[in-house]
Amino acid sequence: MSKLLHISASPRGERSESLAIARTFVDEFREAHPEIEVSEFDLWDGTLPAFGPDAVAAKMAVFAGEEPVGDGWRNAVDTFRRFDDADLYLFSVPMWNHGVPYILKQFIDVVSQPGLVFGFDPAEGYTGLLRGKKAAVIYTSAVYGPERGPSFGTDFQAPYFGDWLRWAGVADVEEIHFRPNLATADAATGREAAHTQARDLAKRFA
Repeated sequence: MSKLLHISASPRGERSESLAIARTFVDEFREAHPEIEVSEFDLWDGTLPAFGPDAVAAKMAVFAGEEPVGDGWRNAVDTFRRFDDADLYLFSVPMWNHGVPYILKQFIDVVSQPGLVFGFDPAEGYTGLLRGKKAAVIYTSAVYGPERGPSFGTDFQAPYFGDWLRWAGVADVEEIHFRPNLATADAATGREAAHTQARDLAKRFA
C-alpha cells in the first residue's frame, strides 16, 4: 500500500507558512486518497540522530568494502528505513540564510548512505537508488524572491534540495513556491495562490 510521508524542516509551528501550506496539502490529500496512509517526520522532534565521527567512519568502511559497525551507522540505517518506507513524500522547506535549515541538511547527511540512497561506481559515478518515488516540495521565503534584486538574497534553497532529490533517484518532483516580501508587501494574494496550488496538487498526487 502506498504511503505519504510529510517531512517538516520548520520549527515555527503554527507561525510557519510552509507548515500551513503543508497542512492544506495533507488535509486535501487525506480526503482525496483515504486509502493511503499519511505520517509525519518532524525533523525537530529529537529523533533525528547526529552523524558524527563513528558514523562517518562506518560510511567510509562501506566505500572500502568493509562491514560498517557502530551505533551511528545503525541509527542512520534506521532513519533511512523510516524514510524509505514511504513512496510519496511531502517536504516543507523554509529558506534560512538563502539555503535550507541546518536540520534538513542533517537529515540529508544521515540518510545519504552508500547502498541505501545511492550506489557508486568508480568509472560511472553515482546512481540514485530511490526509484519509483514521488516528491512534492513546499518552498517558502520571507525576503528572497526571484523578481527581486541580489540585495534580497540568492536562492541556494530550491536548487540544492531539488538537485539532492534527483541525485537520490527521485525524478518525479513537484514544487510549490510562496515567496512574499513580508517587510513591504501584502502576502495574502500569494498565500491564497500557494494554498490553492497545494490543494490542486494533493488531489492528483498518488
